[in-house]
Amino acid sequence: MKIAFANLAQPATGVAVAFATTGRQLTTSAQALDKQAGGALTRAVKGSKFKGNKGQTLTLMAPAGSKLNRIILVGLGKAKDINDLGMQGLGGKVQANVAASGQTAASVLVDEIADSSLSVTDMAANLAYGARLRAYRFDKYRTKEEADKKPSLKNLRVLCPRSARAKATFAPMDKVADGVCLTRDLVSEPPNVIYPASLAKQARELSKLGVKVEVLGEAQMKKLGMGALLGVGQGSVRESQMVVMRWNGGGRGKGSDPVAFVGKGVTFDTGGISIKPAGGMEDMKWDMGGSGVVIGLMKALAGRKAKANVVGVVGLVENMPDGNAQRPGDIVTSMSGQTIEIINTDAEGRLVLADALHYTVEKFKPKFVVDLATLTGAIIISLGDQHAGLFSNNDTLSERLSKAGEAVNEKVWRLPVGDAYDKQIDSSVADMKNTGGRGAGSITAAQFLQRFTGKTPWAHLDIAGVTWSSKDTDTVPKGGTAFGVRLLDRLVADHYERK
Repeated sequence: MKIAFANLAQPATGVAVAFATTGRQLTTSAQALDKQAGGALTRAVKGSKFKGNKGQTLTLMAPAGSKLNRIILVGLGKAKDINDLGMQGLGGKVQANVAASGQTAASVLVDEIADSSLSVTDMAANLAYGARLRAYRFDKYRTKEEADKKPSLKNLRVLCPRSARAKATFAPMDKVADGVCLTRDLVSEPPNVIYPASLAKQARELSKLGVKVEVLGEAQMKKLGMGALLGVGQGSVRESQMVVMRWNGGGRGKGSDPVAFVGKGVTFDTGGISIKPAGGMEDMKWDMGGSGVVIGLMKALAGRKAKANVVGVVGLVENMPDGNAQRPGDIVTSMSGQTIEIINTDAEGRLVLADALHYTVEKFKPKFVVDLATLTGAIIISLGDQHAGLFSNNDTLSERLSKAGEAVNEKVWRLPVGDAYDKQIDSSVADMKNTGGRGAGSITAAQFLQRFTGKTPWAHLDIAGVTWSSKDTDTVPKGGTAFGVRLLDRLVADHYERK
């Protein structure tokens, strides 16, 4: 779908989309459309339940004599409540409505709204952003889909005053959407297509945007002592990889230390010797969701030329149960020198992150490190699909993550860490074990990770419940959500970019 901006004018063809606020108050453009249609809009409103409340829609076929195909009226709600997230949601709603209608072109008329704190250019840009996010579709493997089941919308025009300014406001949002779509693609790909080497190859593509990309193979990781990560992948015929991505947009000098993001990249997780049940195992293709977010985030930051120094590190493995696979009872030595007793080979993501976190902290000395992982089923029991779990050793970082999540509607909920939980992962034969029992499973997993971050400000996002969605929302079609890309981009934009 192509998105274009132009100055306000009455559209002559296709679908026209206009707005009303609560109380059936038509905007100026909606009134003009109504006049052009001989009062058809007013009559339709009076004969319906449409009140102009946020998200309400009313669709009518254009009257005889009009070259328009149809008119859609959308409710903005109360003018004082209009905000960026609301406009993004409406953009997604408009996109989905028209895409399902069979129509190929739509023009959305965005007017100044009295009493709204959001400018008309921000309204238009956010509407386009929401439409772009909702238009995502992963359909590359569908060879026999009927034409009438495919989205029809090809061209969306956003008409508003000062359209050039709205287009400029939308430009960085569009680059973030590029990162979101990349992450959704990576998470959606089947595991015979996305595996450690091929995912590393995808990350290498970011070099075209100015990201410095380095890929470590097994020999290099073995030399560094990454026994925790390498142990997870030793049962697979596919070589494990670690990808290091660097975006240097913040310059050098005082305060130029980077911020760092680390992602779990288990490209398929059978559970290893502690094998998972067969039912639903196909979903384990997205156990690399954390790495997908980090790669998509780096694309977003580089695409919009973020004025920040950022490091992204992803550990990529495939967890398979062959004759050489890691066993329960094995003891491995991590890069940090700490030893780990393997209790359950299905608690593998934390082993990957252990070495990736230690490597990142030791090599780059970042201001903070945030890791993301589809780490535990326990977080789904705790928070469902509404929040990611947040664990941290730093209140400031936690607060900033929470506020960034609220701002982009990717919400996190902080859970506790502490010494009592940490004792659950003590081992009688090694420095620690990789599980702490059934109780507080998400917390003990976080405690495990914290042992590899030293004194660096750290946060862990358990995204197991929010990486994949079984239903559509206004800006997230069902499937891979890319939860975390917009959140972390907002975190960087709000607090860590050079002014």
